[in-house]
Amino acid sequence: MNIVRELEHEVKAAQRGDREAFIRLFRRLEPELYGLAKSILKRDEDCADAFQETTLKAYKSLSTLQKPKYFKTWVIRILINECNQLLRSRERTVVMAEVPEHTRASNYYEDSHKLDLLEAVEQLDESLRIAIHLFYFQDLPIKEISSVLDISDGAVRARLHRARGILSEQVKQNRKGKLAYESY
Repeated sequence: MNIVRELEHEVKAAQRGDREAFIRLFRRLEPELYGLAKSILKRDEDCADAFQETTLKAYKSLSTLQKPKYFKTWVIRILINECNQLLRSRERTVVMAEVPEHTRASNYYEDSHKLDLLEAVEQLDESLRIAIHLFYFQDLPIKEISSVLDISDGAVRARLHRARGILSEQVKQNRKGKLAYESY
């Protein structure tokens, strides 16, 4: 059985009340969903909150999902809405002091080129960062991304194109700087 049909079978079982099927679905999607939440929210505790709320909302409203093959897209949309809700509530909260998180740059064993690109993705405007994340990290087709973000296919393509251009320039500038530094 291919992955799509297997996923669809699990969704149907979960809709019939099989809690274990629902748990298996979320365990399968957890790394991808957490990565998406991290790209939007940055802080681990916020990501955990968004993931927990997403899981709860998906479980409660699973019976309303009409096309099980779109389960992943549906859950991603719930997650993005939860992340945005957390961001809105965070804007209303006055933060006394935040401890800076350790960045990926602190890991000396990571490939520097990959690190440059990941840092560049994190610097993108949220709308571009989400499009890149859904397309490259979640492997969603443009049609599903447009459904999740509630924008046209052309708008998704435009965001991806714009983001790729920005990323290309940022990575080129970073590498030029390093090369110039190393040549001394």
